[in-house]
Amino acid sequence: MSRHHHEGVDTVTTRILRKTAAGLAATAAGALVLAGCSASEGGAAEADPNEDITLTITTFGTFGYEDLYAEYEDAHPNVTIEATNIDTGGNARTDLFTKLAAGSGASDIVAVEEGWIGAVMEVSDQFVDLRDHGIEDRKDDWVPWKYDGATDPDGRVIGYGTDIGPTGICYNKPAFEAAGLPTERDEVATLLEGDWEHYFDVGQEYSDDTGKAWFDQSGFVWNSMVNQLAEGYYTSDGALNVEGNDELRERFDLLAEAVAGGQSAAQAEWDWNGGKSFVDGTFATYVCPGWMLGVVQGQVEAGGGDADTGWDFADVFPGGAGNWGGAWLSIPASSEQQAAAAELADWLTQPEQQVKQAAAAGNFPSTVEAQETLAADATPNEFFGGAPTGAILAERAKGVQAQFKGPDDSVIQENVFGPSLDKLDRGEADADEAWDEAIQLLGDLVE
Repeated sequence: MSRHHHEGVDTVTTRILRKTAAGLAATAAGALVLAGCSASEGGAAEADPNEDITLTITTFGTFGYEDLYAEYEDAHPNVTIEATNIDTGGNARTDLFTKLAAGSGASDIVAVEEGWIGAVMEVSDQFVDLRDHGIEDRKDDWVPWKYDGATDPDGRVIGYGTDIGPTGICYNKPAFEAAGLPTERDEVATLLEGDWEHYFDVGQEYSDDTGKAWFDQSGFVWNSMVNQLAEGYYTSDGALNVEGNDELRERFDLLAEAVAGGQSAAQAEWDWNGGKSFVDGTFATYVCPGWMLGVVQGQVEAGGGDADTGWDFADVFPGGAGNWGGAWLSIPASSEQQAAAAELADWLTQPEQQVKQAAAAGNFPSTVEAQETLAADATPNEFFGGAPTGAILAERAKGVQAQFKGPDDSVIQENVFGPSLDKLDRGEADADEAWDEAIQLLGDLVE
């Protein structure tokens, strides 16, 4: 939502597709000129308001755009929006690179996830330079690092920023109450304030007292731990930063110790027993970037629960501020409706629409004005015990700075560390064995 959104994928195929897509860049650029859609010679391009057109858009996970699509169509009677939503960001990545390699089939607008923006940047000339559609006039709308995140080394801007991923802790009140822990969110924030070691210390007490898990599985916790580092799987200058990284290994060992203590419920990523594990007390806490609030609600409801199941949201996160996820709306050069697509993408990411998106799905805005609106608005989220989720996320966003994501960042998270963390959760490997397997997979898949 990286975001909404980690799912296994054939990494070798992805790499080949990326290289093939790069080879098609010149062809795509030529098609762009022939289509006459670039406005580099005459300012921002504008769509013909009298022409009946259909715009296609592909998103993933939980974007909360459904009502916005209808609103846009009402205001633009000539526009029909055909929307596709893919279940996870990993599957959306595969879908996009497959279509880029084929040279056709990509939607007019595609959502690009933070975890694989680095891969997209390797073929950035396969996407429309949004400076041709006036995005520079909006540069100050976004927090600076969001705008910069979609700017390639040549200065081309290929994405309108949607959300970012400040993170808090979702917790289950009945589970906390059964363990004798405080249940009010201010008290929970006080209880969990501190570093990851403290979070796991509280978790160990919970697991020892109840015999139940503290968190759902290791993959999402690990991703959150890595995202807080100044440099993660890559250094800021683009070099791999895994093997020999003492900070990573220390955090890995800390997580492994918690797993050995019974704190992980060993759930499959994106599959919590059809949502039932969110309802039956299988685990008590869950790492929650803003976009994940919609995922939690959807899982609770899928598992037969509702607001009375007792999930809440606390203004706290182990280790302090962290960003997990976020996305951009980009326009492939293959689009035949580039001006109209830019108008829609621009509108969807305006502050007013970002506030509406936050209300619909919990996604936290990347525009400064929308962030300020949510910070001042303490609207209760009835599903999460009346928590003012928007205001909490605004507080959690303070100090957030997105980490540099290299071209295979999501591959490393999903396909290098994913299998080893699964074995750790299932008790099939100890910390040393799991780490060694991850390093071997790194060599096989990335290096």
